[in-house]
Parts: sequence; C-alpha cells; structure tokens
Amino acid sequence: MSQTVLLAEDDRAIRHALERALTLEGYQVTAVADGVEALAQAHRTPPDVLVLDVMMPGIDGLQVCRVLRAEGDRTPILMLTALVETQDRIAGLDAGADDYVVKPFDVEEVFARLRALLRRTSEANGAPVDVPKQPQPPEPSGRLIEAAGLRMDPQARRAWRGGRELELTRTEFELLELLVRNAGIVLDHSTIYDRIWGYDFGPGSKNLAVYVGYLRRKLDEPDAPQLIHTVRGVGYVLRED
Repeated sequence: MSQTVLLAEDDRAIRHALERALTLEGYQVTAVADGVEALAQAHRTPPDVLVLDVMMPGIDGLQVCRVLRAEGDRTPILMLTALVETQDRIAGLDAGADDYVVKPFDVEEVFARLRALLRRTSEANGAPVDVPKQPQPPEPSGRLIEAAGLRMDPQARRAWRGGRELELTRTEFELLELLVRNAGIVLDHSTIYDRIWGYDFGPGSKNLAVYVGYLRRKLDEPDAPQLIHTVRGVGYVLRED
C-alpha cells in the first residue's frame, strides 16, 4: 500500500509542484493551503508523514507541529523553510519536527529525507527494514545501555543523565543512542548521517551540527563535563573527560 503524505504549503505553485512530484514518486498525497486545514486533515485521516511549510498565514507550520506533539501524535514531520539561520532551525526542532529542508530545495532531497523518516518509523514499529552494518548493531529490546553517566532505555525511548530524565525528540534520541552505543569512538559525519538519516547530505550540510547543538543544550549541566565532543574535520564522540 502506498504511504500517505499530508502536505501543507500556502504557495500554490510550490504546493502543486510538490504534490505532483510526490504522487509520481508513488505517495498518496493530500495537499492543503494552511495550518488550520492541516490540523483538521491530520485529525480526520492521520497520514504516514507530514510535510509542513514553516511560514503560513494564521496557524503556521511550527504551531501545527506543537499542537500535534502536545496531543501525543508522533507522526514524523518534515519542515519546509526559507529561514536558514541556526536559531530558526532550532525553533523547528524545539517544536517537535524531525527534519527540515531549506528552500529552494531539490525535490530529490525531499524524497531522500522522507524515505529516511519513514524507514526510521518502520524500524521503530518493528516492520522489516534494511539494517545498516555499521556502527554496532542495536542490543535486544528491554536492556538499558549506559555510558558517560547516561542511561538509555531503547525500548521505552527514555534517557537520563544521572537522576534527570531528558526530554528528547525522535531524532535527538536516536543520535544520542548512537553515540552512547559507541562511547569513546569518534564517529565521522557520513557514518552518523547514514545511520540516523539514511542519507549523506554532504560536507556543506549543517543538519547534523544543528542537532548536536540542540542535544548538547539538553545534556549539559553547570559544573559538569561536556559529554559530546567535536573532532574537527572528522565528526563527534561521546566521552566524559
């Protein structure tokens, strides 16, 4: 069965072009022009994935995202944004979005990001998926993993630093889990992109840096060592110095 996409974009030309491209790619697409319609449609017929424009009149994409997350809806959300500043991207992640594409975008990039989001959702739900060989494979469900003062329960998707539970988005949890499972090992950018997004966005992408920065904000504590370290020109490593 074709996977369903709810597309909310107020620019008619972009909406029609993206709706046609997604349909030709094999998705079942419902396209709406604003956030009010998007929420109504999401409540009426929940899609497999949402594609939301950030800047829409009335209720914008960020507000739609916040409402759905507050309702406990964990449907993956891809944001479309013309805003390129880091704080704008962080605002989207803070609202509960899983990924974003900056306008103007290549439709192939949209396809790649949607495939990655849907693959991760299928994996979380136990559906058959291709499992990457690197890095280390996941441990059996129900077992806690620990490193550098962090504890994670992959089955319940919960994480703690010391006695403090961390409130993490789907992508933040998966990124932290990857680092914890490979604590002390420097993971290069391409490995992380492939494991978390299923696609290497190339050396010019800031996507990973944004997520690492946001994760650090949730992990770091006063008078406590930083846990995620940048290895310039290579990638990131989790360790407690």
